[in-house]
Amino acid sequence: MDPVKPAVRIDAANPRHHLWNNHGTWWCHLTVHLPDHTKYRFRTSLETRSLEEACRVRDSLLALLGVRPQER
Repeated sequence: MDPVKPAVRIDAANPRHHLWNNHGTWWCHLTVHLPDHTKYRFRTSLETRSLEEACRVRDSLLALLGVRPQER
């Protein structure tokens, strides 16, 4: 069985890619493609009001998923 693969597309001109602000709190949204050709939309609160901290938490989350910086 193939491993789960996050679909990560980053617009270099947009440092907020995968982030959105919902009433002052930053959230992250990713799409994970599954081996059975379905996809799972992953959304989680980053529990911060700071954009700088949200970017750090998002980057840590992507690292946990195995996304290396050169892939972004």
